[in-house]
Amino acid sequence: MREALRNPIIVLKNLNQKSCIKNYRFQRLYRNLYNPEFYYLAYNNIYANKGSMTAGVDGATIDDMSIGRIEQIINALKNHSYQPSPARRIYIEKKGSSKKRPLGIPSANDKLIQEVVRMILESIYEPTFSNNSHGFRPNRSCHSALNSIDKTFVGANWFIEGDIKACFDSFDHQVLIETLRRRIDDEYFIALMWKFLKAGYMEQWEYNTTYSGTPQGSGISPILANVYLTELDSFVEEYKYSFDKGDPHSRKRNSEYSKLHHQYTKLRKEYGNKWDNLDKKERMMAKSEVKKLRSKYQKLPYREQGNFNYKRIQYCRYCDDFIIGVIGSKNDAEMIKEDIKLLLQNKLKLTMSEEKTKITHSASMARFLGYDITVSRSLATKRIKSGYTQRLYNGKVKMYVPKEKWVEKLKEYDAFKIVKDENGKEIWKPMHRGKLINLKDIEILSKYNAEIRGIYNYYKLADNVSVLNCFAYIMEYSMYKTFACKYKTSKGKIINKYTRNKKFTIEYETKSGKKTCVFYNGGFKKQELSTICTDTLPQYQKYDRPNSIAGRLKRGICEYCGNISDDIRMHHVNKLKELKGEKAWEQLMIQKRRKTLAVCPQCHVLIHDKST
Repeated sequence: MREALRNPIIVLKNLNQKSCIKNYRFQRLYRNLYNPEFYYLAYNNIYANKGSMTAGVDGATIDDMSIGRIEQIINALKNHSYQPSPARRIYIEKKGSSKKRPLGIPSANDKLIQEVVRMILESIYEPTFSNNSHGFRPNRSCHSALNSIDKTFVGANWFIEGDIKACFDSFDHQVLIETLRRRIDDEYFIALMWKFLKAGYMEQWEYNTTYSGTPQGSGISPILANVYLTELDSFVEEYKYSFDKGDPHSRKRNSEYSKLHHQYTKLRKEYGNKWDNLDKKERMMAKSEVKKLRSKYQKLPYREQGNFNYKRIQYCRYCDDFIIGVIGSKNDAEMIKEDIKLLLQNKLKLTMSEEKTKITHSASMARFLGYDITVSRSLATKRIKSGYTQRLYNGKVKMYVPKEKWVEKLKEYDAFKIVKDENGKEIWKPMHRGKLINLKDIEILSKYNAEIRGIYNYYKLADNVSVLNCFAYIMEYSMYKTFACKYKTSKGKIINKYTRNKKFTIEYETKSGKKTCVFYNGGFKKQELSTICTDTLPQYQKYDRPNSIAGRLKRGICEYCGNISDDIRMHHVNKLKELKGEKAWEQLMIQKRRKTLAVCPQCHVLIHDKST
C-alpha cells in the first residue's frame, strides 16, 4: 500500500478524482515534492525537450542528472531553503514580424521541480476547466478550437475578435495566488508558487525583479495562465446564460417568403391537376413558370431578419486569444465587448488590446489562430433524403487559408522571389536555397517534404486548403533548383535524373538496406477533425520500466564500462547526428540510437574530458 501511494500516477489520479468535488480544497500537496518517484516521472517528461540542454543562469543543464542530484533538490524543499534561480532572458524574433519577444530560460533543477508542480496543478484543475478553453491542455489544440467554432458558430451575425494586451506579462500575482487558494489549502505549496512568481530574470547579467506575470519560459506558465483565465471563461458562460433568449423555431416566418411559397405550392397543384391535358409547349411554359417562382422565394430568408427576440452567443478561447460569435445586433456585440473589457480590467487587472480586439460582421473575415473565418450566405440548395431541397450551406461556418500565411512561409524559407515584367505584372520565380546545398540528398528532400506537410497539417480544416497546391508548386521547383545548384547542373537534368514513375525519388541506404523517398504527392484535401478525446488526465507512459530513462538511472549499471555504481549520471547530447563517432562513447550512443547514456562518475568525467 505504501509503495502504491509513492507511485506518482496513482497520486495524480487521486487528485484528479477529487477535483470534480465542488468546493473541495486540497491539503498536503507540498509533501508530494518529497517523493523521488515524481522527479523520475518529471525527468522522463522533459529530458527530450528541445531546450533541456540549454543552460540557465547557473550554467547547468539536464546533463549529469543523478539520484544524488534529485535527493539534493528534495532536501532543499524539505528544509525550505530552495530558491528558484532567476530566468536567463533572451529575445527571439516573432514570426512574420521584425519585433522580438522575450523568452526566459530557467535553470535545469527549476525545470524539474516546475514539471512536478505542473503535473499536480494539471490533475487538480484540468477537469474543472471550461470546454471552451483549448490552449495548453491535453487532447486539445488549435484544431480542436477551430473544430468547436465550426460546429457552434453557425448563423452568427457578428464576431468579436478578442486579444489581451501582453497577457503573460500582466498577470497580477495577488489575483493568481488568491485564485489558487480557492482550491489549495497548503501554505507551503502556496509559498513555493510565490517563490516562482518572484524569482525574477537576468538580462545582460543584471537582475530584474518580476512584479507581475507568470515565470518567464517556465513549465508552469501555461497551466497558471489557464487557471488565471478560467475567470474569463466562467464569466462568458454566465453571461451566455443571461444573454441567450428565444427558441430557434419560435422566430416568425418571413411573410414575403410565406406568400411566394404559398403561390408556388398552389401553382404546382394547379398544373399538376391538368398536366395530362397540356401539350409539349404548355408543359415547358408551366415548368419555367414554376421554376421562376421557386427561384424567387428561395432567394429570401425563411425567418424574419432583424428580429432579435432570438439571441445567442458562442465563445472559444485559445491561450490569450478568444473569439465570440453573436446572433444579435451590432449593439449587442459592442455591449459584450465592453462588459468583457470591464471584467478584465477590474477583476483580472488585464487590459484588452483595443487595436486587436475588433467587431467584425460575419459576412466578412475574422482572423483567429491563423485562419480566416466567415459565415456563409450561400443560397445554393441540396436535395435531402426526404426528396425536398434545402439551403444546407446558408449560415454555415467557413474557414480559409489566408494567402499571406503561405506566402510568408515561402519568404521565410527563401524559396522564391518576385520580379516584374515590362508591364508591371508580378512573376513568382522559385529560387534555390543556398543553406541546404551542403546537406545529403535525402536530407534536402525530407526538409522540403516536412515543410509542405507542416503547413498542410495545420490548414487541413480550411475549405480552400487546395490553394496550398500553389505553395507546393513553388517548393517543388525550389527543390529542383537547390539540387541543380548543389551539382552545378540544370534543373531539367535534375528532374530527368531523379524521376522514377513520374515521381521525384531519392534512394538512400539504411541498416536494413536500400530505401526510397519521393517528393510529397499526397494532395491537399480538406479533412474533418475527429471528436476530441474526453480523457482529462494525461496517461503518462510507464516511466519506471527497465529501459525508460528513470529505469536506467535507478538500475545502477554504467552503460559505458559495465561497472556497478550507486551514483549513476545521465549524459545527454542535443542531436545524435552531431556525433562524429570518433570516440568510443560516441560510437556507443550512435549504435544504441540514444541521446542519453547512463554512466558512472568516472566515465562521465572521461566523456567530458576534451583531451581524450
